[in-house]
Amino acid sequence: MTAAKAFQTAKGLGSDGIVGPQTWGALVPTIRSGDNNAAVKALQVELNAKRRLTLPVDGVFSTAVRDAVVSFQSHAGIGADGIVGPITWRNLTWHYDYPDFNANLCDQDPDGNGTAANWAAAAAVAQLEQGTRSFGSTNQGKVGYGDAGFEHGGDIPGHGSHESGMDIDIWPIRTDNAQCTAGRITWQSTTYDRAATRQLVQAIRAAAPGHVKFIWFNDPTLISEGLTAEWPAHDNHLHVRYCEKVHPNRMYVC
Repeated sequence: MTAAKAFQTAKGLGSDGIVGPQTWGALVPTIRSGDNNAAVKALQVELNAKRRLTLPVDGVFSTAVRDAVVSFQSHAGIGADGIVGPITWRNLTWHYDYPDFNANLCDQDPDGNGTAANWAAAAAVAQLEQGTRSFGSTNQGKVGYGDAGFEHGGDIPGHGSHESGMDIDIWPIRTDNAQCTAGRITWQSTTYDRAATRQLVQAIRAAAPGHVKFIWFNDPTLISEGLTAEWPAHDNHLHVRYCEKVHPNRMYVC
């Protein structure tokens, strides 16, 4: 909020710390076909993340970029003119992200919701990816990625939450490191690797200091260490809930 107020003051706007239409208009430039700058690079990164594209991040607003913008604008139900102004920027930055499975992750679908349930808020996805990349340096296999949410949120079968893009399920680590090829286990299983799962939890927390609300997982040892918390039906997966200092739903406020 302090940074937002400072920016508003510098631009001669009302310094209330709220990023509304006027602040957005000053914060993000309007870009269009033919532009070549850092803002276009940011656009390309966002389009790749939010629309699962592979646009080159070179700062050139090419025909391919314009086509991707028009497609997103149509998808979001806003004016599809290929010009990226405040409304398009706002819709794009708030749109859920799809995880990068190169971040030491593998896609698992134990609840039958398929890849449609892999979406989550951009901050949650980025923080999880940072944690799983860090865990990858331990050479104990990839991390199984379960359900997170649908592309535009909403009720998801088999879950009581996962509606706001801030909840992501992952799998515990196995002693054979076969999280991506063998069946899911519980903390009571003989193939459960407590030490490795502890390292995973620590990596996730370290990647998002102050932004992990809790991790539900019923291993009593990890619970006693303050790393996870008990919750019914969480013997076989870790439910990571991320949070923000400001969020419209109090369940996701840090």
